[in-house]
Amino acid sequence: MDERIQKKAIVRHLAARMKTDEKTSALWVNAMLDVLYESFKQGQSVTLSGFGNFYVRPHHERWVFKFNPSQKLRALFGWSSTYKGGV
Repeated sequence: MDERIQKKAIVRHLAARMKTDEKTSALWVNAMLDVLYESFKQGQSVTLSGFGNFYVRPHHERWVFKFNPSQKLRALFGWSSTYKGGV
């Protein structure tokens, strides 16, 4: 499964979900990406409840970036036997 969803499609889906236009949706998506980028740049980890945790850590002379998926995401891919919610 090598299919990818591009940013334009995310903007379109978000606009439909939020019942708004794509211009407004694009502003929200770009703002969210900017906030994430700035957080990582400052060495902060980010938690998106229901989706997962993104960690950045200095390691030797480099930075390490890791993602820890939520239980819901783990259940979607069969990585969790404890999650009881819907996927």
